[in-house]
Amino acid sequence: MRCPFCAHPEDKVVDSRESKEGESIRRRRECLKCEKRFTTYERIDEIPYMVVKKDGRRERFDRQKVLNGLMRACEKRPVSIGKLEQIVNEAETFVIDSPERERKTSEIGHLIMEHLKNQDKVAYVRFASVYLDFKDVREFLAELQDLLNHKDPATAGKPVK
Repeated sequence: MRCPFCAHPEDKVVDSRESKEGESIRRRRECLKCEKRFTTYERIDEIPYMVVKKDGRRERFDRQKVLNGLMRACEKRPVSIGKLEQIVNEAETFVIDSPERERKTSEIGHLIMEHLKNQDKVAYVRFASVYLDFKDVREFLAELQDLLNHKDPATAGKPVK
């Protein structure tokens, strides 16, 4: 395991805990060179869970890829990394619960968009603009209009700025 900060190959395990479901082990590690701490997760390597892309290709479900997309959408937004991790966990569970061990990316994307819509509207629009691959401004405007027309209980009765 290389340190993500300085790439030093040696570290020590500071703490190990089993996940609530018992499916993974969380380890806190400390780099022996720079002394910074980082977390790793160990899971049993099984038959991979797959996602079916829009063009029909299949590829492994990649938690990190989903998290990276969410982090880009939520950049400079008041969404905690814990909330993003929760969304990724729900997306992963959605794939894992599939009897065929695969899901369409469109299903996963819609699940993520629903969570973002409830969490942060700007992050939702950012994610949707990439995920839905708008062809022109009209499609983008239609999505924004739909978002504005959606009744949000938290903002009901408040004027739109």
